[in-house]
Amino acid sequence: MIGDERRKILTDLAQRRGFVSLADLCAEVKTSESTIRRDLELLERGGAIRRTHGGAMAASDAVSVPAFEDRSRVSAAEKRAIGQAAARLVADGETVLLDGGTTTFEVARQLAGRSVQVVTNSLPIAYLLAGDRRVDLTLVGGYVYPRTGVAVGQLATQFLTSIHARRLIMSVAGITERGFFNSNTLLVETQAQMMRAVDEVIVVADHTKFGQQSLAFLCELGRVNRLVSDAALTESHRRTLRDAGLELIVASEDSP
Repeated sequence: MIGDERRKILTDLAQRRGFVSLADLCAEVKTSESTIRRDLELLERGGAIRRTHGGAMAASDAVSVPAFEDRSRVSAAEKRAIGQAAARLVADGETVLLDGGTTTFEVARQLAGRSVQVVTNSLPIAYLLAGDRRVDLTLVGGYVYPRTGVAVGQLATQFLTSIHARRLIMSVAGITERGFFNSNTLLVETQAQMMRAVDEVIVVADHTKFGQQSLAFLCELGRVNRLVSDAALTESHRRTLRDAGLELIVASEDSP
């Protein structure tokens, strides 16, 4: 099979299934992993697919939420690096709770193809992982906030009282010395219940979120166990986080 024909098959598989594993791709076109990896690298450069842990997915892999798509383009490289670093904190076999957001979406990309249990209130994340045979996916229901595609409100919080997860990975709209903020009071209520349902709370936030104060206060800095940010975070903000007792993880854009 010639290269162009093989790569077309790979692209079609990713588009049909959402996520496809490296093993399935090899079996489908009957060639080696090294050849498939080179094909996926070429396809990713051309924008046809996105490589993930253990496979690939179509580039257009999110539910169409215009505001979500617009925000995903802001600090995109930093968010990808943060997503990679945060996903490495999750062990295979764990249950992880993911809230909605463009940075947590990058975490979900990195969890695709891994044997994990994901609970999320995010439609884009659920759509991303729904076709993944290795991910055990649970979707939290409730009122869907149209700007972000996340389920919030009473139904969501009621559901969250009945579950437990090892870790929560969540995003925020603003971080100051006072604590963490988000842009919607219903979202903050839902996140607060998420925090009560887990053993460890991890915030993922690029450097642009620091020094910003949004509408709704979520919690003080010390209520969070770890924060993953990017290398552009100022030394002053790093010191503030450490003084509050958080473990700070700085993601590098050069990380694999």
